[in-house]
Amino acid sequence: MVQINKVGVVGSGTMGAGIAQLVIQNGYTAIMFDIDQETVNKAKIGIEARLDRLVQKKKASIDEITSAKQLLKSTTTMEDFKDCQLVIEAAPEKIEIKRSIFQQLEQICSHKTILATNTSSLSITEISGQITHSKRVAGFHFFNPAPIMPLVEVIQGLKTAPETIEALVEFAKALNKEPVVCMDSPGFIVNRVARPFYNEALRIMNDQVATVEQIDRIMKRAGNFKMGPFELQDFIGIDINFAATKSVHAGYYGESRFKPHFYQERMVQAGNLGRKANGGYYRYDE
Repeated sequence: MVQINKVGVVGSGTMGAGIAQLVIQNGYTAIMFDIDQETVNKAKIGIEARLDRLVQKKKASIDEITSAKQLLKSTTTMEDFKDCQLVIEAAPEKIEIKRSIFQQLEQICSHKTILATNTSSLSITEISGQITHSKRVAGFHFFNPAPIMPLVEVIQGLKTAPETIEALVEFAKALNKEPVVCMDSPGFIVNRVARPFYNEALRIMNDQVATVEQIDRIMKRAGNFKMGPFELQDFIGIDINFAATKSVHAGYYGESRFKPHFYQERMVQAGNLGRKANGGYYRYDE
């Protein structure tokens, strides 16, 4: 089995930065990549600030956080991944971008390096379709915020080798996560289960049965959810949530139970993307 010591992370957005933070908090070296220095610097500063807050909250010692910070490297050069035993891609959810990244990684990394994608709904088999050694490609799907959420989906594409899955399962455990192995299917497990949660809430709102606030409050109080469906969309990003719904709907050849709601598309068209845009179903700029 591959001994993982150094992990490359492609992308320094919310998920990429969260994964990099999780990696260094557990004693592994993380090399975080993005296409420009300003973006990756901003992400590094954010990670360090979150680590400092752990000290303030007495959830970690100064020595632990100092050591963790020393394990974080940032780069705009993907060639710096050449010595990594694992690279986790957390780029935007567009198949052409991910396929291009994996083709580049195949040229840079050892053929033993495990190449994983944090995609939430795209096909692992399709992403790895043009990779020569596709047996080392798998899904490794964290949930936001990655340092906190306990579940990780480990997804086996049609050509993924069992030893690749085994290595990722063991690495997830080393990160103190709960790995769940699943086959490459649209939405995998969690996003497939979650589609009706969002879609029916949108239908209830659009039919004027209840308001956004009422639906969220009922789901939290009666359903014991930590967030209602609209709060969660704002947290994830309405554009990301909408893209996942479209992907699952297309993946099941248009099954009506996964059909996206037009109102979610209107929110995306309006730029009301949730917390990251200071406003979605709720406002965050006050």
